[in-house]
Order: sequence, then C-alpha cells, then structure tokens
Amino acid sequence: MHSHIQQLFDIAAKPSRKVIGLMSGTSLDGLDVALCELCGDGLDTGIRLLQFTTVDYAADYKQRVKAVFSKRDVDLQAVTLLNPWIGIEHGRMINQCLEQWQLKAADVDIIASHGQTIFHCPKRQHNIAEYGNATLQIGDGDHLAVTTGITTISDFRQKHIAAGGEGAPLAVYGDYLLFSSRDENRIMLNIGGIANFTWLPQTLDAEAVFSSDIGPGNTMMDAFIQKHYPGKYFDKDSSLAKAGSVSEPLLNALKQDGFFALNFPKTTGPEVFNLGYLAKAQQQSGTEQLSHADIMATLNRFSADMIISAIQQTTAKLDNFVIYASGGGIHNPLLMSQIQQALPDVSIKTTADLGINPDAKEAVLFAVLANECLVGGKQKFSNAREGIPGVTMGKISFAD
Repeated sequence: MHSHIQQLFDIAAKPSRKVIGLMSGTSLDGLDVALCELCGDGLDTGIRLLQFTTVDYAADYKQRVKAVFSKRDVDLQAVTLLNPWIGIEHGRMINQCLEQWQLKAADVDIIASHGQTIFHCPKRQHNIAEYGNATLQIGDGDHLAVTTGITTISDFRQKHIAAGGEGAPLAVYGDYLLFSSRDENRIMLNIGGIANFTWLPQTLDAEAVFSSDIGPGNTMMDAFIQKHYPGKYFDKDSSLAKAGSVSEPLLNALKQDGFFALNFPKTTGPEVFNLGYLAKAQQQSGTEQLSHADIMATLNRFSADMIISAIQQTTAKLDNFVIYASGGGIHNPLLMSQIQQALPDVSIKTTADLGINPDAKEAVLFAVLANECLVGGKQKFSNAREGIPGVTMGKISFAD
C-alpha cells in the first residue's frame, strides 16, 4: 500500500478529524478559514468550530482576480498563471492562521478548499446544445497542499456536475447533515453574492430536501459601491440604500430576466447579475438619471423581493418553518428588515442559534464535504432528483 493511501486510511480511522474549511466567494472580500473538529458521518456528523477568521484580500489580489472574474473573454495566460498562484496564496494565508492559532501543520488532518469561482455556466444559461453544465474554480489543490504541508481536498463542484447537477448550490449536503431537525422545518438561507436556500423537512427525509439559487444577494450592490465609491467594498449599515427611494420602474425592469421564470432548482452567478445587467435595466426603464442612493435602494429591494418570492413560492402550503440565515447579507439591516416585514409570521434567526458562526457557515460546510469524502458514503439523495445527485465530492492532493 502506498504511504498516501495509508495516510488517508489512518485519518479516516480516527475518532475525530481536524479539517480546515476554506471559502472564497463572489464578493472577493477575503478568504474564510474555519478550523473544525468533526466526528462521525452522514446524519451522525458532529462538529465543533475551533477557530474562524477571514483573511482580507489585498487590493492587488482583488485586481488580479477581477481581471478574469465572471467574464466570457479573458486572458487565458492570466487564468493559467492565477490557478497555481491562488493556491499558493491561500496556502500562505493558512500558514499565517496556523501561526496565530499556535498550531503546526501536523495538527491538521485535511484542508477542504472551495477555490475561487471565476465562471459559472449552467446549460440553461449558455444554451449551447452540444455542451452541458459547467463551472470553473481556480486555486490549485496541489499547490495548496505543498505550500501548507497538509493533504488537501478540493474541486468539489466537478463531481456534482459529472453526476448530473449544475455544480451548485452544494450547501444542501452540509445543510442536511448538520442542520436537519425533527423539532422543526427549516429554511437555511444563505445571502452571499448570490442568495440560495435549502429546505429541510423535520421528517429528515432526504428525498424531500430542496435547494436552489435564488438570484442576486449582495453581488450587484457590492459591485455598485466598489465602482462609485473607491476604497469601499459594500454599503455599510445600508447607509446609502436607506438614504434613497426605490424606483418602481427600475425595480420592475430588474425583475424581468428569464432566470426568475425558471422552475426551481436553478443556479446563477455574477455572470448574469452584474453592473451590465443594471445598466440594461436602467436603459429599458428610462432611469439613467437616478441618484446613487436611489439606485442602491432599488438594488436592495430587488434582492429582498427575489428572496421573499422564492421562499413564498416554495412554502405556499406550509405555515410552520423557521429561517436560519447566514452570509454577508445578514449584516445588511435594510435587506433583513424587508425580508422580515414581508414574512411577519416567520421566525428569522441566524445559524449562530444553531452553534455555527453565520459568517463561517460556508467554509464549515466544505469541511463537512471533505469529511464525507473521507469517511462517509453516498448521500441518501436519489440521482433521479434534479440538482441533488447522491455523490461523494472532492479531489485529493497530497503534500509530498
């Protein structure tokens, strides 16, 4: 037996495993690093979040990634060079975290790396007959493993697509394993750059679990702020949006994209919902002269309305569920208040009420996927169910 295989066997045989989950989302604000201790597998998965931090990206890092992010036409050499470079940079960030936490590489069993999505392209978006669903994350796992000296599991989304999914949202797997409860029906609402949600029935029936992207969360608001207010990356405390008024003509134009007419489940990304999308909606609605505050107020309402609509559509026959929110959107007070006002009878909490830092949730979920890759079996989801194939995901990179 090769020593690498023996190493995996030994890690899997441990009563618990220390896994660093990594998440770098579409907001490009920084790398979420979650050190987790996991035991068991499947619905018997137990987890403790030992450490969590977000390592802010430097301006140069953001500039390099943005040059190839969510664009159909990019410099192929830049993409090729960034793939290992991001792996090395993420590795250096982990090494810094370990030093701050007074840990050594040997104290960690596995790194679970999401990588950096630069283009998400489901078939219903590209509509090219001879091609299927596709997505691309860069930040090579081999470079990450060698830089840190820690075995790395990465590139989770490709197996999902190979098995018939769209490569997203993957949160459904971790949501089901960590947050299912016989005490209540739950909606796990994540408001990142793109908003998505998972429906978790209290029956724990995997066949009844439902997950989908909703549409824009923070991505258009953040992009607008970054363009017009250099040095700022988001609308802190909704201050600009609160100062403006919603433009109904622009709001109606924003809601006209065909994505919203598609049946759930579905996936999307900043490739669709971006400043070009906003400019087109302004042109169609004759609202090019709106103030920045009015535009931000309208974008905020747009995100809120689509989240509200998705929840109302999928819970039309239900009156007993609790929403647990996570992601950067929970720090947008205007966005959260609009959702609560539209759903006055629904309790909206955060994953902190379930013992998981809401800012760490996505990084934690990738640690769970890595744990399943090591010790779990196939999920109990049927491959016949659209969007949730029953597969184990992740590619393994050894440190030597």
